[in-house]
Amino acid sequence: MGSKRRSSVWARVFSATICLLSVVPLAVYGVVNASAAGADAATPAFYLDLGGSGSIGVQPTLLAPGGQATADGYANDLVSFEAARGTTMQLTQLGCAGETTATMVSGGDHCYLAPDTQLSEAMSFLLTHYSQPGMVTIDLGFNDLRDCLEHQTLDQRCVNRQLAQVQQQLPTIIEGLKSSAGPDVSFVGLGHYDPFLADSLQGSAGKSISANSNHDVARLNATLQSTYASASIPMAMVGTAFESRNVGLVNVLGVGRVPENVASACALTWMCQPAPLGPNIHPNDAGYAAIAVAIEGAFKTPW
Repeated sequence: MGSKRRSSVWARVFSATICLLSVVPLAVYGVVNASAAGADAATPAFYLDLGGSGSIGVQPTLLAPGGQATADGYANDLVSFEAARGTTMQLTQLGCAGETTATMVSGGDHCYLAPDTQLSEAMSFLLTHYSQPGMVTIDLGFNDLRDCLEHQTLDQRCVNRQLAQVQQQLPTIIEGLKSSAGPDVSFVGLGHYDPFLADSLQGSAGKSISANSNHDVARLNATLQSTYASASIPMAMVGTAFESRNVGLVNVLGVGRVPENVASACALTWMCQPAPLGPNIHPNDAGYAAIAVAIEGAFKTPW
């Protein structure tokens, strides 16, 4: 990449990745529940990770090109980052691929059988751990909008309808979680990056699609930030970490000069990878590390 700003972006991601790799493995992470070794047996701090596929570290693999949950997601990275700082957290992941704000509240996903939902499981967890310190990350909203964007269509009625759904459902989710949480629990909401910026490399039609998707994801982030702010919850600026609004030109080897946000979409996700692993909207290892850094920027340890 050919700009000072790009160098600073990659310095942050590289630093975070080196920090992660320098931590001696403290735990064997599972998809549903994991503990960092060495935790205080009396009252370890918990980390409850909620959301869709990104929350469980989904990435494409040769055996599952569409993606499967991994132990290399941002939640795993965050646990390792905090362990390196001397804070041990016990990780519980309840996320479900494809989860929307509507399925979070009313069910209908492929992970929880009615009347159970991810929200009811999360509330039960928080009540059970009421006396413990902990943090909760909420990674919702993108899947509400995804069907409006990913087929290279410009359906603004769909976008408007789904943003209204987020505005209606997310406060209900937050209220349920906060009403179940103890006094020493902190929340962080996650903003979103736009993987469809990578479509900009597919000619003039792709540039038009990516410009519109970037606008719509920015609207989503504004909706999320307003909702989280109303509940006094900080939001991790994931879009900023992915340079989603930066249109300054940089050089990309083999591609030429492209906007910074397009280069980041390619570098931090699987969108620009050839089949069978790409194109895929999920972050790669560097992308998940960047999200973990964004969460750390919003999270203040309360214990």
